[in-house]
Amino acid sequence: MHDLENAIRDRRSIRLFLRDKPVPRELVTESLELAIRAPSNSNIQPWHVVFASGPARDRLAEALLEQADIAAPNVPELPEAFAHLRRELGALVYGTMGVARNDAEARRVAVLRNWEFFRAPLAGIVCMHRDLGHVDAVGVGMFLQTFLLALTARGLGSCVQVSVAGYPEVLREQLGIAEEMRILCGVSIGYPDPEFACNQLIVPRNPLEANVTFIES
Repeated sequence: MHDLENAIRDRRSIRLFLRDKPVPRELVTESLELAIRAPSNSNIQPWHVVFASGPARDRLAEALLEQADIAAPNVPELPEAFAHLRRELGALVYGTMGVARNDAEARRVAVLRNWEFFRAPLAGIVCMHRDLGHVDAVGVGMFLQTFLLALTARGLGSCVQVSVAGYPEVLREQLGIAEEMRILCGVSIGYPDPEFACNQLIVPRNPLEANVTFIES
């Protein structure tokens, strides 16, 4: 139980990895074998992940960077009632990077790291069949969280990236992802760069009562 609690508390979104330190395949396989034990509606096991490393990962990052120069990603805007949370997180992230609010060039460079998977040597694309719905998306989420915790317990860092899914056609072309698969997000995997201050950022969470209700009578 102590090890589980440590993994939960230690997991965080890593935004710069050691590019030249490879990810051992056996550690990823071990983590996946634990992740597939996640709950699944009717045992559908809706998760599907495509991984890219080596030259395939580099080609994917190059194609994403090229597309980012042409058009913004197709990422849905948050409803106005929630949009401030993204702005607040951005202020925290850029602040730990030392990027000033009015430094447009530094912000542009930081944003572009998304498309190179923050230099992680292993990139994953998480998908689900397009005919499945919200209940099964919950199953994918539980699989993904279990996977991230298992990676953390093995000394690996990760970052879930919704932004990468904003260029679905690039992902399909580069990785051969079928049209019947809905692309949900990317995930970067590698060893965190210990010199990058943002990797130490602990994002605050709401108090329990803000999101949880107990009814007893």
